Order: sequence, then structure tokens, then C-alpha cells
Amino acid sequence: MSGYGGMAPVAVVVALALLEYLYFVYQVGRARLRCGVPAPRTTGHEEFERYYRVQQNTLEQLVVFLPAIWIAGWYADVYAAAILGLGFVLGRAMYYRAYVNNPAGRGPGFALGLAANAVLVITALVGAVAALLPG
Repeated sequence: MSGYGGMAPVAVVVALALLEYLYFVYQVGRARLRCGVPAPRTTGHEEFERYYRVQQNTLEQLVVFLPAIWIAGWYADVYAAAILGLGFVLGRAMYYRAYVNNPAGRGPGFALGLAANAVLVITALVGAVAALLPG
């Protein structure tokens, strides 16, 4: 697939990742109210801080994920990029569940999301470089 229509699998995964992030934002707001942490404070109650840290860590990871998945899909393989993107979304979901329950258990979800991001970046770079080569 080529062109914008061919990027639909990537677009679907990006939309899922953004919906997941919005869910994390919503959960931070709920935790803020439940735990009595008034804005603009970001500390003061451990439960709130767990939700907040998940949201912030996810935001940090999205900065890598979003351009990497688009570049990998455009220059390498749209389906490989989408599958790797689903790995990122799954990893973030696992990270969220573990971190809010017991931060010590966050490792597997973090590792899956980070690995998906790393492979996406490498795939994006290899695909873009290949597009520069003649022939």
C-alpha cells in the first residue's frame, strides 16, 4: 500500500494510542479528586502520584512513538509499523495496570513499550535511509 490511504493501519494504531493516553489523563483527574490533590500540585498523595507518573511517562514515550510509527509505516512497512505500534499500546496498558497497583511490577510493561519504540525508530531509520539510496 502506498499513499495516505495505505497508512490506515498506522492511523488506527495511533488513534488507539492517543485514546489510551486520554484515558490516562482522565484517570489522573479522577485520582486528583479522590485523593484531594488540588491543582496545580502534582504531589501529596501516593495513589494520585502513581496515576500522574503513568500519564507523564506515557507522554514522554509518545514523543518517540508518534514520529517513529509514521516514518516506519511510510518508508518501511505499514503493517510491521502497525503491529509494533500495537506492542507499544499493549506495553503502556500493562505498565499502567502494574504501576497503579504496585510500581515495582511495572518492568514488563515498560520493557515492551520501550522495545516497540526502539524497533520502530530503527525501522524508521532503515526505511528512510533506504529511500535515499538510488534505484
